[in-house]
Formats: sequence, C-alpha cells, structure tokens
Amino acid sequence: MEVTGTTPTAPAGRRAWIGVAVLTLPTLLTMMDISVLFLALPQLTTDLGASATQQLWISDIYGFLIAGFLVTMGTLGDRIGRRRVLLLGAFVFGVLSILAAFSPSAEMLIVYRAVLGIAGATIMPSTLALISGMFDDPKQRGAAIAVWSSALTLGVALGPIIGGVLLQWFWWGSVFLIAVPIMLLLLVTGPALLPESKNPQSGRLDPFSVVLSLAAILPFIYGFKEVARVGWEVTPVLIALAGVLFGVVFAVRQRKLANPLLDLSLFRVRAVGGALLLGLLIAGVQGGSGFYMSQFLQMVKGLTPLQTGLWILVPVFALLIGIGVSQGVAQKVRPAYVLAGGMVIAAIGMGLLTQLSVASGLSYLLLGFAVVYFGVAPVGPLVGQLVVPSAPPEKAGSAASLQSTSGELGVALGIALMGSIGMAAYRGDVTVPAEIAGTPAGQVAGETVAGALSVAQTLPATVGRALVDSARAAFTSGLVVTAAVCTVAFALLAVLAVVMLRQLPPMGAAREAAQAQAKAQAVQEEQPTPAS
Repeated sequence: MEVTGTTPTAPAGRRAWIGVAVLTLPTLLTMMDISVLFLALPQLTTDLGASATQQLWISDIYGFLIAGFLVTMGTLGDRIGRRRVLLLGAFVFGVLSILAAFSPSAEMLIVYRAVLGIAGATIMPSTLALISGMFDDPKQRGAAIAVWSSALTLGVALGPIIGGVLLQWFWWGSVFLIAVPIMLLLLVTGPALLPESKNPQSGRLDPFSVVLSLAAILPFIYGFKEVARVGWEVTPVLIALAGVLFGVVFAVRQRKLANPLLDLSLFRVRAVGGALLLGLLIAGVQGGSGFYMSQFLQMVKGLTPLQTGLWILVPVFALLIGIGVSQGVAQKVRPAYVLAGGMVIAAIGMGLLTQLSVASGLSYLLLGFAVVYFGVAPVGPLVGQLVVPSAPPEKAGSAASLQSTSGELGVALGIALMGSIGMAAYRGDVTVPAEIAGTPAGQVAGETVAGALSVAQTLPATVGRALVDSARAAFTSGLVVTAAVCTVAFALLAVLAVVMLRQLPPMGAAREAAQAQAKAQAVQEEQPTPAS
C-alpha cells in the first residue's frame, strides 16, 4: 500500500540560527543609517559647507530611496536569486559607505547617500525572504522573524546613540565606516550559510514598472513628509497626490503584464492583504506618536539628542520584551486576538499620555510610551509571519518588500497626520509676546516650538522666558490631543484586527497539524500491507 503525504522537515539546526544572526546585523545597520546622521549633521555641515537645503537632502535621501526601491529589489530577488541580490547590495553598501565617509563635498555626500539607499533596499526584503525559507518549523520561523523585527526597531533607536559615541572620539565620517565590517562579514559567510532561492519561472523585469513604482512611492512619501514639516500647503499635497496617481497607473499596468513587477493577486490572500493593511495603519499611529516623544524630550525637557536617544531605549526595551511575550502567546492564540489585545494595551498607554503636562516627570512620559510600545510589539513579527509564508514561495521577495513598504508608507502618513493635529493644537494655544506679534519673528514663534525656542534667545530675558513657557505648554497640549486621537485609533484597530484576521488559526496550529500528520503516517506505515 502506497501512502501519500508530506513528512514535516526536522527543526533547523545551529547553522540556520547563525545565518539569522548574519542576516540580522545588516538589517539593523540599514535602519540605523536612517538616524545615525542626526548628531553628525552639525560637524559635517561645518566641514563640507552644506547649506540648509543640502542638510535636508543628506538626511532624507537615504530613507526616500530605500522606500522607493523596496518593491523593485524584492521582485528582483525573486527573479535572479535573493542571496545574489543581498550579497551584491552588501558589496555596494560597503564600498559606498567608505566613499561617503571621505566625501569631499556636500553634493558628493548626497549622491553617495542616494546610492546607499538603493543598496539598502536590497537588504530588508532579501533577508526576510531568506529567513522565512530557512525554517520549515512555524515556531522556529516565528522566533527568527521576531529577531529580524527587533533588529528593525533597535536600528532606528541605536542610530543616534552610536553616532553620539563615535563623534566623541572620531570625525563625522566614522558613522559610515561601521557598515564596512558588518557587510564584510555578510559577504564572507553568506555564500556558505545562506541557501539560494528564487522563482525558476520568472520573466524579465519590466523597466517601465520600476519607473512607475518610483514615481508612485517617492512623491507620496516626500509629499507627506513636507506636510509634516510645513503643514497642509498646496505644493506638498499636490506632490503626494501625484504619487497616488502614478500608483493607480502602476496598478493598472501590473494587471496587464504576464510577469508583473508586483503581483497584485497577493492582496487577495486574506492573511497577506489584511496583515499589510493593519501593519500600515498601526505603523502610522505608532510613527506619528513616536515623533512626538523625541520632540518632547528635546524641546520641552531640554535634553540633548544623545540623552534623548538613551531615554528612548526605555520604551524600546519594553517593545523587545513585548515581542518575546507575544511570540509565545501567538502559538496558542489566534493572531487576530493577539493583535487586538496589543492594540488595547497601546490604547491604554495613549490614555495615560492624555494626562501629560509640562510639569510631568520623565518617568510618566516614558511609562506611557513603554506601555504603547509593549502593545504594538506583536505587529512586526506577526505581520511578517502572516505575509511571507502565506505568499507562494516563488514570490517571497515581493511579499517581504510589501511588508517593508507598507511600514514606510504608514510612518510617513502617520507623522504627517499626527503632526498636523499637534501643529494645529500648538498654534491655537501658543501665546506670542506683544513685543513681536505681527513680525516675522512672531510668525516663526507661532508656527513651531523649535521656532519659538530659537526666537526666545533673541528676546529680553523676561519676554523670552514667557515665550518658552507658553511654547512648551502649547506643544504639550498638542501631544495630549494627539494621544487622545491615537487612543481612539488603537481601539478601532483592535476591532479591525478581529474583523479582518479572526479566521486565521494560531501560529502554532500548522506545526501541531504537521506533527499529527507525521504520527498518523507513521502508524499507517507500521500496519502490515494486505496480501494481494
């Protein structure tokens, strides 16, 4: 008697986990490079003579191009090999990091940062797709994706801290050179540790689709970042709408292609579409609120960027603890309820922040955000576990790129929307001294707390002190209003998680089903075969 069925693969061993470590380091580094220049800008501005506009491009161009090329690089990995794309990107990233460290001018540094962003876009989708393919056991895969997700968060948090430490002893270029040994490690060990995987039936890459994807994502993110900076002015809104228009054209073209750059049928998979939408919305709420935490610490509490980065580690550690706890719970509880429970916890944290005042100590602020971060902790790992394994194996790179892109878009939207709410509250509450009312200085002070603090330094002591007190109180009022909006948003997201994902089984269900199938197959094979 012939028995058909699938025998579950044995759990992955030490080699796979060493591979996870090798893949996690460059993931952490690419995220760290987004924020590592925060403290280096003043020094490199002096050395290179960068203008204010050039400073903005030095800071932003890297993140813009990572977001713009994620879909392209994820799909490219599916077609020519995820390991090959990752190693090529790592080589380019390492070389460009050396060139950036010794940039002779601001213009060249902008160019190097731009190409670094393109190279960095190869890393996130390739590493996640490779990790998902290295583990057949759902529990192990979940733990590995949780490690990968933790690296994303840690990278952003550690950027200013590591940058500050390096700048105590070395010149500004040292913040780029930390990439070299990490990429070298990946290049040396990757060929031996990482299995190659790709879609054997992939077609050629459509260059026009690549252009359309960039024309959709880059203006959209840039437009909303400008909205967060200057408000809802016509120009940034039109730029963002242009991105939406190109996105529609991109989607229409993908439906007509036999081998699209992005297979839109992935969105019809319930686990993929639902998880991506939730990931985008949650990233928006978290990103918008997180923006206020760093601003409050610096503008209201008067901390330096390095001190701010160190204090932000408190909620980051809460997030890491939450990731560990949620992974165990997710093995037995449906992901919809794990995510919904996390959103309720996050809503409670935001509720605490609605009681914040200028006089509140750091401990209260950090407690509120620690509760929020603990609540959102399940999102990254669970979305990764739902999206990539649910997609066909030959499209793992595309699915991984969608997760990263949705996060980038969500953060851009969240900062713009939450920033606008806080900005409106600030402008309504701040009191500009009569001495500068109606003047350009008064207008600057009435726009943002940073502007008010700058203007206050040029005023007589008593007037300046009154302006600072009013600006800090108004900014805190904006944070409180934003926290109230986020409280409602997290509560609604809890309901949405249940509605969209309630049919999905616990993450450990597949593992248990495979074990049950193996036992049944073993029993069946032990039974004697009837004589014919």
